[in-house]
Amino acid sequence: MNTAFWTDPIVQLFVLAVLGLLVSRLVLRGHPVWRLIAHIVFLIALTALLLYHDIQPYSPDTQVGDISRRIFIGLAKAVWWIGGAMVLISSVRLFLIFERKPREARLLQDLVIGLIYLGTGLSLVAYVFSIPVGTLIATSGVLAIILGLALQSTLSDVFSGIAMNLGRPYSVGDWIVLDDGVEGRVIETNWRATHLLSGTNDLIAIPNSRLAKANLTNLSSPDESHGLSIKVRVAPAPPGTVEEVMKTVLFSSNSILKSPAPSVTIKGIDGQAVDVELSCRVRDMAQIAVATNEIYDLIFRHCKAAGLPLAMPATAAGLQEPDPAYLQHPSTAWRLLNAIPLFSPLTEDEKETLAANMARQTYRKDAIIAEHGSQFTSLMLIRNGVVAITRKEGDREIELLRLSPGDCFGEEGMLTGASAPGCVKALTFVVAYEIKQERLAALMQDRPSLADELGLILSRRLEAERLQTTGSMARGNEATTFAARIRHIFQLS
Repeated sequence: MNTAFWTDPIVQLFVLAVLGLLVSRLVLRGHPVWRLIAHIVFLIALTALLLYHDIQPYSPDTQVGDISRRIFIGLAKAVWWIGGAMVLISSVRLFLIFERKPREARLLQDLVIGLIYLGTGLSLVAYVFSIPVGTLIATSGVLAIILGLALQSTLSDVFSGIAMNLGRPYSVGDWIVLDDGVEGRVIETNWRATHLLSGTNDLIAIPNSRLAKANLTNLSSPDESHGLSIKVRVAPAPPGTVEEVMKTVLFSSNSILKSPAPSVTIKGIDGQAVDVELSCRVRDMAQIAVATNEIYDLIFRHCKAAGLPLAMPATAAGLQEPDPAYLQHPSTAWRLLNAIPLFSPLTEDEKETLAANMARQTYRKDAIIAEHGSQFTSLMLIRNGVVAITRKEGDREIELLRLSPGDCFGEEGMLTGASAPGCVKALTFVVAYEIKQERLAALMQDRPSLADELGLILSRRLEAERLQTTGSMARGNEATTFAARIRHIFQLS
């Protein structure tokens, strides 16, 4: 009795189907490769079982028998065709996982799986219910026409989405711009529309049919880097001199890519100005604003250092009046002090006293100004040229920062006794003004509260540099710590 029960084909089919379902859905869930193998093993075992009982799942059932056998054969064939469909679907999903772009291929995945389900349904109709598929398709043609007309707009979006997914003009994560000015990062593509996230963090849903007809620019292809172009008007000067100054501007930038090399082009010259265009690349779209602001700042500083005034706009009626403060204090040392935020707490008299005792220093190109770990006893204000701070890590030399006219270095060492964070090297011919520690000490003795003010400004400056170079934040009490160290170094009460 027990042997007859287990040899019953209905029992065998039921046990095999339940076992395959449990293994696929519960045991191997989240393991796509093993799940595909389990589906293949289940299909092979089911095929062997059906053929053993003289059941051919891929041909119509023409035998006449009792109703229970015909129900069993129909059910067995249905399970076989569904099992075959699961093998194909698992293969499609596994291929997309290996491609590592499951979200980008969502439309293609849904289309292929839909075709698999359609083929399985037609096979069930033909081989289980023995209904001619051709007749069924012909009789459903009228219904298909009615649905097509009713869903014309939706179908246009669907097929446009399929065409774009196969053509791949963009992928999820790319930043695209349409000819009507709409732009954003692609975050999802589905059957109906493509979703963009704009620069203002707004979600934009664009129908696929509209997207297929638009002129589209992919700013993330062939890579994430993006070109940047800035135009400048400089007062009449030799074009070669203007070109060299602008090359130094790009050379001193910390935000642009060094490869491919940035370029400078003289676009025009007349009696009022030399028109220059600076071209470079940034790492990605997020760096455009940062790089643009930095380059404009560097243009101003390098032009000031080289004595190249910026030209007035072509439509300007008159000349710009010079700053009265610069007429009153024409010295280069005073102008450098006035331009550096670190010395903003100083009064005009204190700035004049300090400027009068500054010493001019020059360094040839590639000269080492200070070694890594050395301690500065003076502060250097860059008048001309470009300085780099580098540090060796293993066999590599990493550039931490580039400094330009108007920047200073050595302030942390002179004020707090800290060692140089890296090797300080002149990348071009450099002119700098030196403030010795004893000169600043005389000012602090007269005004001890200057230590707290300098400590606060120094902490903010170093925090900004850390964010730019390493991305790390400073400690909350760093300003107080700096002030205490300044008081100790300068022996203030």
